[in-house]
Amino acid sequence: MTIPKPLVQSNQLFIVLTVILALIFHKAILFLPFAAGVLTLITGKNPVILVGRRFLKKPANHYIQEDRAQQIFNQWIATICLGLSLLAFLFGFTLVGYAFSIMVVAAAGVALMGYCIGCTIRYRYMMWRHKRANAAN
Repeated sequence: MTIPKPLVQSNQLFIVLTVILALIFHKAILFLPFAAGVLTLITGKNPVILVGRRFLKKPANHYIQEDRAQQIFNQWIATICLGLSLLAFLFGFTLVGYAFSIMVVAAAGVALMGYCIGCTIRYRYMMWRHKRANAAN
């Protein structure tokens, strides 16, 4: 399955904007992208993408498509980092909270510019698994 690229980018932009707003105004705003991520991972449906579908000007299949499995992998990374950030802020580990939040903003921001860090991580992991499986033979 695939997801139209503009919808993936809308999710990335949502993450970047909400995390930046949280870091500037109030850390509780981090709960928005975290909750969206958890909902996505539980249901397989991203609320930001569901809302964004309404704004597509062309049919979904007329856009460049992104791999759904890759996007779920990326969502796992972002959601875990946001969860760790929320916990760090909650328990007073401010520097750790900022570090995890900034990692998420950096990854989503760079993805908006065309480079997917999560894709690189997943590719390297898949290659490691492949080499490990073939070495056993």
